[in-house]
Amino acid sequence: MIVAANKVVKMHYSVMDNDGNSIDNSFGGEPLHFIIGTGYLISGLENALQGKQPGDTLSVKVEPDEGYGERHDNLMQAVPKSMFEGMEIEVGMQFRASTDDGDQSVMIIDIQDEEVIVDGNNPLAGITLNFDVEILEVRDATEEELTHGHVHGEGGCGHDH
Repeated sequence: MIVAANKVVKMHYSVMDNDGNSIDNSFGGEPLHFIIGTGYLISGLENALQGKQPGDTLSVKVEPDEGYGERHDNLMQAVPKSMFEGMEIEVGMQFRASTDDGDQSVMIIDIQDEEVIVDGNNPLAGITLNFDVEILEVRDATEEELTHGHVHGEGGCGHDH
C-alpha cells in the first residue's frame, strides 16, 4: 500500500537544521503515526511522502515556506513585567496569549528589568529542516479515525465524541 490521502502512516524520522543540530528524532523510540491529509505534518514533508511505501527511506529538505513559515519580527513584543506578577518566569517558557487575532502561543525570549520580550513565531519558523524518514507501515484509516482526524490506538482513542 502506498502513502496517499486518508492513509495512516507509521514512520520513524529524524530532523536537523542546516547546521546539523538535531531538532527531533524518533529512531530508538516510538514511531510517529498520523493520517495523510489532515494537516498533522508540515506540507513539505507530507508532499515528499506521497507515493512511498513501507520499507522506503528518504531524505527531505523542507524550506521554511513549506515548513513553519518565515519569521516575522512583528510577532515579537515587549510586555510589562507586571503582567507576570506572582509567577516565576524564565526564558523558554511558553504561554497562551490573547491577541487581536485570537489566542496565540508565545515564548519568553528575554527578561529585562521592567519588560519581558515574548515571541509569537513558531520556534522552527525561518529554519530549513532536513528530515531522514523510514516508512514502517501504511494502512487505510478507519471511518472513526477520519471523523476524529487522528489515529486511534488499540481500544480506540480515549475520548468521547
